[in-house]
Amino acid sequence: MIPYGRQNINQEDIDAVIEVLKSDFLTQGPVIPQFEKSVSDYVGVKYAFAVNSATSGLHIACMALGLKEGDIVWTSPISFVASANCAKYCGAEVDFVDIDPVTYNMSIERLQEKLIEADKKGTLPKIVIPVHLAGQSCDMESIKKLSQQYGFKIIEDASHAIGGSYKDKKVGSCEYSDITVFSFHPVKIITTGEGGMVCTNQQELASKLYRLRSHGITREPTEMTQAPDGPWYYQQLELGYNYRMTDIQAALGLSQMNRLDEFVSKRHDVFKKYSALLGSLKINLPSKIPDSVSSLHLYIIRVKTNEFGVSRKEVFERLRAGGILVNLHYIPIYRQPFYKKFGYNVSDFIESENYYKEAISLPMYPDLVDDQLAYIRETIIKPIGHQTIF
Repeated sequence: MIPYGRQNINQEDIDAVIEVLKSDFLTQGPVIPQFEKSVSDYVGVKYAFAVNSATSGLHIACMALGLKEGDIVWTSPISFVASANCAKYCGAEVDFVDIDPVTYNMSIERLQEKLIEADKKGTLPKIVIPVHLAGQSCDMESIKKLSQQYGFKIIEDASHAIGGSYKDKKVGSCEYSDITVFSFHPVKIITTGEGGMVCTNQQELASKLYRLRSHGITREPTEMTQAPDGPWYYQQLELGYNYRMTDIQAALGLSQMNRLDEFVSKRHDVFKKYSALLGSLKINLPSKIPDSVSSLHLYIIRVKTNEFGVSRKEVFERLRAGGILVNLHYIPIYRQPFYKKFGYNVSDFIESENYYKEAISLPMYPDLVDDQLAYIRETIIKPIGHQTIF
């Protein structure tokens, strides 16, 4: 069986977790700030806060930016539902911007067109959430310029993208955004089991994020409404959540950070081998985009029936039948029953619809070997058990 993604755990990772299990702190201990510093130093951002999932991170990012009922958030329809759900948690409305046909990220052209129309109608978004699909950064410089013109805030959903870069800066630096959110799910670039990280360069946002991940509580006297009663004193300033990460998870993440660049390098090796193996087939392969380096969380192909001669569904079923657990990233969010009721017009998302008809995520992780890649190619070409000798 070949999964579409999997974690890489070595003895150093295991030893790091065991060390925490033997320590005095399983949670809210010293390893969490060490992990946070490791990530902030790596991506070049001032503040980083570990959370129990990227979904939690997206939620408190919206809260920290003051998102509320009646506000509007725009994101990409080709993403996991969490990219939109975070806005719904705050009572906001959600709309989508169609994707670019090459990068599969938010289209700058469609974003600009949509902003012009929204400006006329008085329905501009408060927050835009670009999604770095498959680890490839969006055109953040263009999105930042539009934010300065139209007044929206930016949260980068970089769940796929730690280890990637854009214009010679690491994704997560927040050079072109207010907040960036990473995911450390086991199929991502590094893992903490479940978990995420929220990054920002803004001190005011950092204070809010720190409180919101832990019940809205502060122990900082400068943030309190009165002088502390004593060293035990804390105050709940707002309604927050228990979105904290454990030291056990942080220990795994801190250990994994030591091999982040190695993981990304190996993914690029797999990318090159895929491109060589599949280049002669009549399928669309992922493109490398100038000014950025993808972390290559996913390797997405597109199967056009009229060119390849076989439908995407048949290729998908061939691969699954052969023990290759391909996946589809993603079903457009507006197609989900929860979101359908809000009345989105499918014709507004032509490229997203085309993508959904053709996309398959092939296995992509550092430990894929040549024999597995060759087997994946052969399975794409012909069904399992296909007779070739007569």
